Amino acid sequence: MKDRFFLYFEQGLPKGTSQQIRHNRYTGRCYKDAKLENSENQFRLALRPHAPKKPSDKPIKLSVFFYFDVKNKKLWGQPKPTRPDTENYLKLFKDCMTKEGYWQDDAQVVDEHIKKFYAEKACIVVEYKEIEE
Repeated sequence: MKDRFFLYFEQGLPKGTSQQIRHNRYTGRCYKDAKLENSENQFRLALRPHAPKKPSDKPIKLSVFFYFDVKNKKLWGQPKPTRPDTENYLKLFKDCMTKEGYWQDDAQVVDEHIKKFYAEKACIVVEYKEIEE
């Protein structure tokens, strides 16, 4: 199975990353702050229409291109060397893909390609493919 799709965001890409999980030192519990909850909800809503009928149980190759909107036309198409960093941003995104049923566990992703760019409109391009064993 191979799939490629585009996710568009009118208000820009969600701002939260997986680093925003907080720890309460008194109770010992971890919790998500409001920014992280909001980001997760936006990702899940955007991903839901593209989710497969059943989660994959095979190894996955995943390519994700994050396009962050910016007004400066000179930057469009240029790599984005500023925050958020790719690994924490992708971790949140993959967790959302797992919750929406793209695969059983994000540990199945054995090959990742991540890029982030500036663009006119906020968008995420996702391509994932099952790797035949």
